[in-house]
Amino acid sequence: MSIEHYEAPVIQKLQGGFMNTYANGNGVRRVCKAIDGVTIDDLVERFGSPLFVFSEQRIRQQYREVYDAFSRHYPNLTLAWSYKTNYLSALCAIMHQEGSIAEVVSDMEYAKARALGIPGDQIIYNGPYKPMPGLERAVCDGAMIQVDHLDEICDLEALCDKIGRRIRVGLRLNLDAGIFPQWSRFGFNLESGQALEAVKRILNGGKLILQGLHCHIGTFILDPKAYARQVEKMVHFAYQLEEQSGFSVEYLDLGGGFPSRNRLKATYLPPEVAVPGIGEFAENIGDALYRTLRPGKFPKLYLEAGRAMIDEAGYLITTIQASKRLVDGTRAYVADAGVNLLFTSFWYKMAIELDREVQGMSENSVVYGPLCMNLDVIDEGTLLPPLKRGTRLIFNPVGAYNNTQWMQFISYRPNVVLIGENGQVEVIREAEDLSDVTLRERLPARLTKGQSE
Repeated sequence: MSIEHYEAPVIQKLQGGFMNTYANGNGVRRVCKAIDGVTIDDLVERFGSPLFVFSEQRIRQQYREVYDAFSRHYPNLTLAWSYKTNYLSALCAIMHQEGSIAEVVSDMEYAKARALGIPGDQIIYNGPYKPMPGLERAVCDGAMIQVDHLDEICDLEALCDKIGRRIRVGLRLNLDAGIFPQWSRFGFNLESGQALEAVKRILNGGKLILQGLHCHIGTFILDPKAYARQVEKMVHFAYQLEEQSGFSVEYLDLGGGFPSRNRLKATYLPPEVAVPGIGEFAENIGDALYRTLRPGKFPKLYLEAGRAMIDEAGYLITTIQASKRLVDGTRAYVADAGVNLLFTSFWYKMAIELDREVQGMSENSVVYGPLCMNLDVIDEGTLLPPLKRGTRLIFNPVGAYNNTQWMQFISYRPNVVLIGENGQVEVIREAEDLSDVTLRERLPARLTKGQSE
C-alpha cells in the first residue's frame, strides 16, 4: 500500500481569478496538448525537457502579416530581419525565404548572414562597435553601413583611402518621438544639432556619400503615433540636408521596436487590449510618410522587424520537478528551465499553459527554475491548480531574444526543434553536452590528475 505524502494545511485568502474590468483573470486554466498538431507528450518523449519549439507556419504567417500591413500603406518597402532577435540559422533562413534582407549589429552576426548566403548588398550593418577588419569586409561587400559616431566617420574615411574610392553610408539618428526613456545612446541627436554637424563633417571630408537616414526609437513601443512623429522629423531633416548640402536621401530606415502579443511586467491590461495591432503602426507610418513627403518622391523604406515576426512562434516546454511551500505559505514549483533559458522573463510575464486538465482550486504560485541562485524565478506569481511532479508547463511567446540571450550556466542548453508546415519535426539546434562546455578550454598538463602527486 502506498503512503500519501502529508502536507500541513495552509489557510489562504481566496482569490477569484484577479478579475478586473476587462475580465482578465490570471486564474484561467489554459491547456495546450499540442503545437501545430504535434502532441506535447510526443515532443518531450522524442526530444526531452526542457524543449524550445518553433512553428514554421506561424513564422511565415507573422512575416506576411507584417509585410502586407506595411506594404498596403507604403509599397516601396523592404523588411530587414533583425538577427539579434533570434539568429538560429533555420529561423533566419525562413525569414530570407520570405523576402527579408538581414540587419546585423556585430561582426559575428554579419559573418552568420554571409555564411547563410546573404550578399553584402542585402545586409544592413548597425551598431555602436564595428571593428576595422569587419568594417572593411562589409564595405568591400557593399553592405549598408549606418554610421553611429564621429570615430566611425574617421574609420570609414581611412578605408576610403585604403580601397581608393568613396563609400556610401547612412547616418543613424536619435530623436524625441515622445517615448520615455528616449534612446540617446545610439547615433547623432537630431534636436541638438549634433546630426547636422555630423553631416557637415561628412561633407567636408569629401570621402563619404550620405545616402540614407536611420533611427530606432526603442523597443516594445506601444504608441503607434511615436512612429509618425519619428517619420515627420526624419523627412524634414532629409529635405534640410538636400537643400543645404546637396545630399539626396535615397532611403529611410525606421528601425524596429514593434511589440508582440507578450505582456510587460506590471502591465494592468492583457496583451489583447494593451498591444496595438501591427496595422495601427503601419497606418501611422504610412500616413506620416504621405503627409510629409513631396509629391512624386518616395524613398525606399526599411523596417528592421524582429520581435513582431518571431516571438509568438516560439514555445518553451518545461516540466515540474518538485513543489514546496514557502515560509509565507505560498505554493512554489521547481521547473527544469529557468532564467538561463528564459532570460526575458525578467521583463515579460509570458502566458503559461498546462499540458493537461487539472482539478482543484487555483492558488497564487511561484515558478522557480532549476538553478542554484535566488533570482532564478520565471514567474513571481500566477494562479495555478495543484500540480503533480511531471506536469508540463508551456510558455509562450518566447521566440524573441531568449535564444540569443540564453546562458550556458549551471545547466546545458536544450534541444530546439522546428515544426514544419507539413508537420515534420526537425532539430535546428542540438542539446548541449559536456564537450560543448569544455570545447575551448585548455587544461595545462601540470594540473592534470596525478601530476601533482
